[in-house]
Amino acid sequence: MNHGPDDQSPDGLDSDELALRRMLHQAVQTVEPRDGTLDHLRRAVPARRARKRQAVVGMAAAALFLGTAVPALVHVSNSTGSDVNPSVAGQASQAQGGASQGKNADGSESTAGGTPGKTQGKGKGDSKGDGKGTGTGTGSSTGTGPSATSAAGAPVCTAAQLGSPTESVAAPDAANTVYGTFRVVNVSTSACTLGGAGTLSTLAQGAADATKITTARHVSGDAAAGLPDPATEVAALQLQPGAAYEVKFAWVPSETCPTTGSSTGGTTDGGSTPTPTPTPTADAGSTSGTGSTGTDSGVTTQMMTADGTADGSVVVSHTTAAGSPTVSATVSNACAGTVIYTGVLAAAS
Repeated sequence: MNHGPDDQSPDGLDSDELALRRMLHQAVQTVEPRDGTLDHLRRAVPARRARKRQAVVGMAAAALFLGTAVPALVHVSNSTGSDVNPSVAGQASQAQGGASQGKNADGSESTAGGTPGKTQGKGKGDSKGDGKGTGTGTGSSTGTGPSATSAAGAPVCTAAQLGSPTESVAAPDAANTVYGTFRVVNVSTSACTLGGAGTLSTLAQGAADATKITTARHVSGDAAAGLPDPATEVAALQLQPGAAYEVKFAWVPSETCPTTGSSTGGTTDGGSTPTPTPTPTADAGSTSGTGSTGTDSGVTTQMMTADGTADGSVVVSHTTAAGSPTVSATVSNACAGTVIYTGVLAAAS
């Protein structure tokens, strides 16, 4: 139903709306609030507002906690120190209710956090040696190889766990270089980690000149081309029960052994010089008797020389990093040269 402007009340309502308004007013004229309703509203409205504030502050506190805890967790997970504490060190203070939410007593904001500690240790247990030594009459020791650390939790091998040492020496090659191998076995019933390459020493015997015998670690391109590539050496080798490791060496001569000789001879004048085995020969120009009773025997003396090579050898010994056992190999016809040796090599099963 349409009404013109004349049908509207001063409030802008038409006659139908005014009639509906009067009916609603008449319907609620007898309705009255219960006793205490106003007091209830006075208490409920501030409490509702306080709960809203608490919810907002709680969300802010949770965001602050996540902001401090997550970086701390990432830092702990990336730490490599042996004393790293994997627990979260961050803490956040929360206060419930009122306008002082998240504040200290003095009004300053309360934040808490922690950074896990990090400890770095440097061990200096590695043995270092220049790998060179000079052989002497009583033997000379070279520096030990790089020290091995425990692998997969296995303890370092003790002298009681290492045994059954063997050695092998091959015949000289075309360049007169002699190659040899030392082999040591884990004779125990538990796995252990080799504590290093051990030591290598030399001993000159016979005509060998101790001042001309040296030792050196094997490197790429040296004179011992028959030794394994240094890249195959193992710094930390775990030996299972019955497993073995090897150390190989090469004898590279620099000089041959000296020769020996002796001369024998005699005189024809019957002097005191001894003549071991004079050989008489007939002189074609001699005559028998120029007088009535004299004779000329025509005896002469031959000189003899016996030449040969002096007997010299070099004993090469390997001692495990645990101090025992020791295994030795003898290189014959060796008087001057260099012993080139490798580090630890995993023995083929």
